[in-house]
Amino acid sequence: MRYNDNKSAGYAAMGKGGFYMANRVITIGRSTGSGGREIGQKLAAELGIKCYDKELLERAAKDSGLCKEIFENHDERHNGSFLYSLVMDTYSMGHASSIYGDMPLNQKVFLAQFETIKKLAEEESCVIVGRCADYALAEHPGLLSVFVHGDKHARIARIMEVRNLDAKKAKDLIQKTDKQRSSYYNYYTSKQWGASESYQLCIDSSKFGIAGSVALIKSALNLL
Repeated sequence: MRYNDNKSAGYAAMGKGGFYMANRVITIGRSTGSGGREIGQKLAAELGIKCYDKELLERAAKDSGLCKEIFENHDERHNGSFLYSLVMDTYSMGHASSIYGDMPLNQKVFLAQFETIKKLAEEESCVIVGRCADYALAEHPGLLSVFVHGDKHARIARIMEVRNLDAKKAKDLIQKTDKQRSSYYNYYTSKQWGASESYQLCIDSSKFGIAGSVALIKSALNLL
């Protein structure tokens, strides 16, 4: 079923007695090695919509005037170092839009991504992976927020295969990346990363697999 079917559309009130179809946006938070990005990509392909992961950084850089490298260096990381922010802020001088003023660099980056996510939701139905998108779109009537997690041993095995790492390096990568994502999400939102109450749907991909996780999300969409 393609995503422009009426059954899949979200609705929002528009004046007295009128309604418009809101774009449906599925946001996917994910623990490292859970396959969240692959699930997002396959879901988008089956629904006939776009999936934004790293592509979001390019769009945010274009929209804001900040250098793409700034977004890559801050991607789902909360870097509170004053020296780091000072150096990178100097690097970005002349590129950033004046609307961000004297705001700290990490806040400039987050705000730019926040605004780009909201623009995308207004423009089209899509899947957005990570980047606190569920928080940015909390008031969006067509939102389905998902968190994908999995058994730690299964996640280690997946990272070993995908990244060609041994078990220790895979485990270290999972711990480091999850810590970065958790710190970033918890700092910028009023919610807890990975906590069930922070999302509308949580899926254990180690139990349901990639295809099964996609099917579960599609089923949830049909219930909205």
